Amino acid sequence: MTELTNPPAANPPAANPLRGVFWMVVTGVLFVGVTALVKWLGTRIPAPEAAFLRFLFGLFILLPVLRPLLRMRPSKRIWTLFCVRGAVHTVGVSLWFFAMARIPIADVTAMNYLSPVYVTLGAALFLGERLAARRLLAVVAALVGAVIILRPGFREVEPGHLAMLFAAFFLGASYLIAKRLTQECSPVQVVAMLSVTVAIGLAPLAVMNWVTPSLGQLGILAAVALLGTAGHYTMTLAFRAAPLALTQPVTFLQLVWAVVLGALVFGEPIDLWVVLGGTMIVMAISFISFREAQLKRRAVTPPVPATKV
Repeated sequence: MTELTNPPAANPPAANPLRGVFWMVVTGVLFVGVTALVKWLGTRIPAPEAAFLRFLFGLFILLPVLRPLLRMRPSKRIWTLFCVRGAVHTVGVSLWFFAMARIPIADVTAMNYLSPVYVTLGAALFLGERLAARRLLAVVAALVGAVIILRPGFREVEPGHLAMLFAAFFLGASYLIAKRLTQECSPVQVVAMLSVTVAIGLAPLAVMNWVTPSLGQLGILAAVALLGTAGHYTMTLAFRAAPLALTQPVTFLQLVWAVVLGALVFGEPIDLWVVLGGTMIVMAISFISFREAQLKRRAVTPPVPATKV
């Protein structure tokens, strides 16, 4: 069996910064919608089951692009990467759903920004990326931001916070594997295989503690799948229109909207420490993205939404 290769790339469209920022703003709104719906669902459905149903609905949305999978002839190594990515993403998604139902929306949103930081460290450790002094300082600043959010010793660190720390790690690992896969497979194949492998990985976890959902709960999870899929599509439009270094800072608006949504809809108090810590993390990620673009090397740091569910 032969390994998959990418088709020849078409000429990229001319940069349009305003359009890129617009589509990234839309992406942020869609992903905040995902967060709000999962928060609204709460703990009524176990986290693995909720994640499984979300990806199951996502498979129906992706049916038109699943047919190319039947023609795939990947090598054993590529199959292994697909399976490993599916496994780590399964863990990350389950932890994300667990955290979302138990801690404030703003906390989840701010701590999700850590995924690109983990990716930067992983790229240095496993992909041979050079971690220069300024990038290292940016990583340290991001980790300090995480400590400010958690404030251990000054407030109770709940299981949801710990789950989100590990969720960001596993989702970051998933992105790193995806970067390796996109060198040999088309983006459509990478996304489709993720949906298939995660749905398979979540199925036994969901069955172990199955709670029959109501029609309303199924509707919420179907909407989560729809908004999540639409968010990944608009994010792609943003990448085509403008460089990542320009669109990355726009992701900070997700934290603003998450704080407002949590306060107005769910009655969550506004925690200025969470906003401060999240701001530090976003600034660090934006700096790393800017340096990657400035040095004109292959970008490794992902946009924040790319590591989400």
